[in-house]
Amino acid sequence: MSAQAVTAREPDAFDRFGEQLADRINPIVVKEVRQGLRTRVFWIFFSLMLVACLFISLFAFAASDGIADKAGQATFIAYFVCLGFVQFFVIPYAAYRSMAREAEDETWVLLTLTGIGPRRILAGKLGSSVLQGILYASAATPFLLFSYFLNGIDLPTIIVGVVISMGYQIFLVSVSVSLATLAESRLVRSLLHFVLLGVLLQGLGFGITGAVLIGEFAQKVTSTAAFWLTSLAVLFGMITTGLLLFESAAARLSLATEDYARGARFVYAIQFIGAGLLFLWGWSISGEAEVLTAGSVTLSVYATLVGLFVASDRDGMAKVHWVSGGRYALLKPGGLRGFVLVISLLMLMAVAFTGLALGEGTLPMGAMLVLVAAPAFALLMLSLPVVVARWIPHPPWQTPAMIRLVFLGLIVLMTGVPPLIGEIVSDADDLFLNALNPVVGLINIERQSHDAMPLVLLVWGIAVGLGFSAFFSLRSRDTEWLA
Repeated sequence: MSAQAVTAREPDAFDRFGEQLADRINPIVVKEVRQGLRTRVFWIFFSLMLVACLFISLFAFAASDGIADKAGQATFIAYFVCLGFVQFFVIPYAAYRSMAREAEDETWVLLTLTGIGPRRILAGKLGSSVLQGILYASAATPFLLFSYFLNGIDLPTIIVGVVISMGYQIFLVSVSVSLATLAESRLVRSLLHFVLLGVLLQGLGFGITGAVLIGEFAQKVTSTAAFWLTSLAVLFGMITTGLLLFESAAARLSLATEDYARGARFVYAIQFIGAGLLFLWGWSISGEAEVLTAGSVTLSVYATLVGLFVASDRDGMAKVHWVSGGRYALLKPGGLRGFVLVISLLMLMAVAFTGLALGEGTLPMGAMLVLVAAPAFALLMLSLPVVVARWIPHPPWQTPAMIRLVFLGLIVLMTGVPPLIGEIVSDADDLFLNALNPVVGLINIERQSHDAMPLVLLVWGIAVGLGFSAFFSLRSRDTEWLA
């Protein structure tokens, strides 16, 4: 009797587990995967890819005796072209159409009324595309491994190629989904459709070119630490950029009362810190302190171009974001907290890289001054638009757009006007005339390092002053909104 009771209880336990699993899985993923696997597009391209790989295998096997040295490389590239067309064009385009169809059929409102939320809806679109890509990659992997037995390519190269292709697919799908969220009217959707086609065709070209480079050169350097560092950096950059685009799209579709900024700012911080650690790894491998200079310039440019969107967030968010110490929670919405987050990461990088470079003691004076000056120019270009936008009268809800518009105008003025005046007066690349020029100024600092120390101190002094002005401007603006 007890055995019968145990037997009767087992289905209930499995049923409960199944119900819990079904509740936790994003329903949009289940819906999109079921719809995607039932479409003719999936089975047509899946069948075409398998048939093409089969013909490539037969041809490569028949011709391998005559071109034994290059058969593996050529076969790997041919297989990758078949897989890449699906991963880098078909799947991202299908993700865009799936997202755009919600707006065309006016079903987006119905989805949001279910309580799922924009972030989970977009995660479902992204997750279903990634799962379909895994199915395609799983079907093509045996053929890719077959190229190993034809000589000319090693297993690490094949594995790196497959993994990087998955990361590149995530990036392209995120671009497609993010573009679909920008379509607010039929005309905009039509324009974005052509833009997406151009982006995906260009992305397909880059993906195939990368496969050719991996197939031809990777085997020669797979045993070096630089190869693995480069591969990890490329994979990290593609995945984190894709996630940043995804989180930004989710934030754009969220309500102002929601904690929409947390995901995007968290990914931004992870990407910034991760990139800094990768540069430190490259410095430890190569032993060349110039890597720290390259890292300082790269991260400063990144903090300026991407951090601008974080630092120019909407002001006057709901008061719910300010309770329980929310005023100082840097991942919460608001321009003030976004600005502080970006500047904190920038200053952390500047202090760390400068300290390591000084401890190394082998960095030339010009490279050292560029390393120190690059974060100052980034701080300058992040703070000045905030201060100038404060002086310009405009509706409060247009503050982010105004700051970004002022930033573009300042970039044109600060990089174009000083060289033009210098060409008329004395010299186009005059050192102090281009003191605040973020492009020519850095170049002059490296070339004329013996005279550039006062210039670096001047840039830092102006940048710090504008940084404090921007901070107090953002704080007073938030205070006015909450008054």
